[in-house]
Amino acid sequence: MRFVRTLLLALLAIAAPAQALRPGSVDDVDPLIGTKGTGHVFPGALVPFGMVQPGPDNADEGWSFSSGYQYDAPRILGFSNTHISGAGIPELGDVLLMPNGATPWTSSTTTFDSGYRKATEVARPGFYGVRLDDRAVSVELTATERVALQRYTFDRPGHVQVLVDLQHRLRFQPGPRVTEARYAVEPNGLRATIHSSNWVERQASVALRFDHPIADWQVLPARDGEKAPRLLLAFDLGEGRTLEARVALSTVDEDGAAANLASADVLEFDAACNAARAAWQALLSRVSIDAPAEQRRIFYSALYRSLMHPSQIADVDGRVRGPKGAVIQAPGGVYYSTMSLWDTFRASHPLFTLVLPERVPGLVNTLLAHEAQMGYLPLWTAWGRETHTMIGNPALPVISDAIAKGFPGIDAEKAFAAMLRTSTAERPDAPAWAQRSWALLDRYGYLPRDLVSGESVSKTAEYGYGDAAVAEVARHLGRLDEAERFQRRASSWKSLFDPETRTLRGRDSAGEWRKPFDPMAATSPMNNPGDYTEANAWQYTATPALHAPAGFRARLGGRAALEDWLDTFFALAMPDPNKHLGQEAMIGQYAHGNEPSHHIAWLYAWTDAPTKGERHVANIARRFYRDAPDGIAGNDDAGQMSAWYVLATLGLYPSRPGHAEWTFGAPLVSRARIEVGRGGPAFDITTADVDGPSIDDQVVPRTGVPDARLRHARQLQLPDRNLAR
Repeated sequence: MRFVRTLLLALLAIAAPAQALRPGSVDDVDPLIGTKGTGHVFPGALVPFGMVQPGPDNADEGWSFSSGYQYDAPRILGFSNTHISGAGIPELGDVLLMPNGATPWTSSTTTFDSGYRKATEVARPGFYGVRLDDRAVSVELTATERVALQRYTFDRPGHVQVLVDLQHRLRFQPGPRVTEARYAVEPNGLRATIHSSNWVERQASVALRFDHPIADWQVLPARDGEKAPRLLLAFDLGEGRTLEARVALSTVDEDGAAANLASADVLEFDAACNAARAAWQALLSRVSIDAPAEQRRIFYSALYRSLMHPSQIADVDGRVRGPKGAVIQAPGGVYYSTMSLWDTFRASHPLFTLVLPERVPGLVNTLLAHEAQMGYLPLWTAWGRETHTMIGNPALPVISDAIAKGFPGIDAEKAFAAMLRTSTAERPDAPAWAQRSWALLDRYGYLPRDLVSGESVSKTAEYGYGDAAVAEVARHLGRLDEAERFQRRASSWKSLFDPETRTLRGRDSAGEWRKPFDPMAATSPMNNPGDYTEANAWQYTATPALHAPAGFRARLGGRAALEDWLDTFFALAMPDPNKHLGQEAMIGQYAHGNEPSHHIAWLYAWTDAPTKGERHVANIARRFYRDAPDGIAGNDDAGQMSAWYVLATLGLYPSRPGHAEWTFGAPLVSRARIEVGRGGPAFDITTADVDGPSIDDQVVPRTGVPDARLRHARQLQLPDRNLAR
């Protein structure tokens, strides 16, 4: 029967139309997926990894408006020019512009927002448009790498207005965020520099230019605590009805912003929009899948979101302001920010190495430039500044992965030195809640819960994957003593493994277990402090498998014991899950809405029941990713949630990030093709009635397959489990 089924599948593949396997297209992308609920996705205009992201802001405050936008919000405040997609904390939102062609505003006007008709809202890669009935104007947005373009078409010609709000910021705390500002109005625009304090303390210099001269302007009365102006600009369009604004920013100074602005002078709005579309098309087309229209929209929208961040923030001359505020020359002229590393080291960065290898050296060299100024590698950066958000040292596996995969343009010795300092040096200037010292870990072999402020188990577990990454690079460089040292420290989690509950459990400095103890009780430093970071004991127990899956399996008692643990994990219901404690998109104890769970379904590949994991992966993909505005369950986290879906659809996952290897499952499409970089080789993914994977007709294991074997393959054949959506 297996022979007959294999023959039928082969005949069907031959009979299938050649166009069924189609490259990705911008027409397959819906940027509004994930904009409703907790996805916090940004729907506006940008190019891949662009510095600016012009888009609508429905509100300027609150967790729900981390990207400035919520799909169901009925009004728009205006259109600011920098955003972060999918984060859990609001930041950026520079230079809010709002046009008006209706009843003129005056100095006594207090409300400038507008309702809008949802049916008029258009979002596609590189473009956003909407009709504002209250303001008698239609708004269109597009972008180049460093310039945001806004075009307004008014209902009538003649006199119109634009609000330029330099005070506006997306903020997670109430009250004004600007600490200092200066500005100068010019005949066709203005220059400004604004200092603000929100998630990070930062400086943003602005160059704003309109395609018509300013006929008149006034500064609106300041509200309590405001230190940046809101300017009301008037224009006379004559017989015309169109006004265009262009905005560029710089982390350095106003001259840098002006030079960035000039970089797009040769492009008209429509040409810039077409160029943005072409840039997206070039990247999306690197992956081809055979899938129906709905699944294509879900998949390519996820691939699109995976490539929105990090954001390249260096000026055209290569200058950038680093994490401590000093101006540096960006290595190779590029410098990336919006690096949500605690999230993205798991799937996003490994995906980059596969489909976007030309960006990898710049990403790694940014990490090293950050360390050179900061003294340690970044955790989570916004506008080039360190937020000290989340835990562990997630830059370490990103660097290790790139070095192990042999990417050129990375100084491995320099990288190892930065990794070593990050893993050993004190950090006296870090905030009180952040990592400052290694003394407790070195003394006790784990972090005692009574001697740290919280998250003791999560921090101990997460330092492990960083230590394993250091050990990996040390072995690559022949530093065997250091490799042994960090491999040993990577095993610190074993001191917290409680054989009675089969979970990682807090211990104090006397070695006593935390009592009372509920392994399902989730904790978070923000609103329920305890031993775990936005998770519970069950979810963090599998963290060591990110770097030591075989060791984790052995600690549980072998292949059957790991299978039993996973079965329990996915079956044990969570009472009253709280999304603010990381308990969202639940299957048993599995919480797909937060990253500590993302690799766990793939751990079945280390058991004798890999098909269980394959079916869990398919179930997760079907339940938590949909073709709808609320189609992402949980923050997209700068693309990590989306990258998980992309790789799951293709049937492969970096279960040990930082170690240049892949785990194989069963794809959610019948066929796919991946181009390894721009103009690089390509390999096909096919399915057949087989028990396990093979590469170029040679059977390979499900786990630990070297990246080089995949990257240079012609064909990866995976089991057909009939999981296609």
